[in-house]
Amino acid sequence: MNYEIITLPGYRAVGLKWEGTYSEITPHLKDTIRKMEERSIELEYRLDPHIQLGLSYHVIKNGFVHYAVYEVSNKQEVPNGMIEINVPTLKYVKTTHNKGEDIQNTYTNLHKWLFESDYLPYKETGVDYYDSIPIKHERYPVDRDPNDPHFEIYIPIVKK
Repeated sequence: MNYEIITLPGYRAVGLKWEGTYSEITPHLKDTIRKMEERSIELEYRLDPHIQLGLSYHVIKNGFVHYAVYEVSNKQEVPNGMIEINVPTLKYVKTTHNKGEDIQNTYTNLHKWLFESDYLPYKETGVDYYDSIPIKHERYPVDRDPNDPHFEIYIPIVKK
């Protein structure tokens, strides 16, 4: 696996929010992601209509908050039933999960690399997290195979 350290500028995203436990992922999270794909046409000012973002924050015991969103310009109004999230400029370790690979293995290898590196996972001040990698950002091509997806993974980091 390749790991790259990059800094991404802050951005604004709009979409749907899902919150729940790991046991509620199927079918609820997948349903939220699918609904966002269907409603993406409501986002006139998407910056890249071919990439859906999945932003996960592990702020719930045995679960997480997930934002199924698209990056949008400041012109974009927030449609009814959607939310807005602003992501600050952050440094990330970036890797790719390839089609045909086991997602759990991809994250296990990333976890191992991260904790052997010169970096720690970024944590927002004053927020309680319940995972050793508390924030996970994923970028999905909209034409992915939902049963065997490929996507990029971005983990916010800070120097040890």
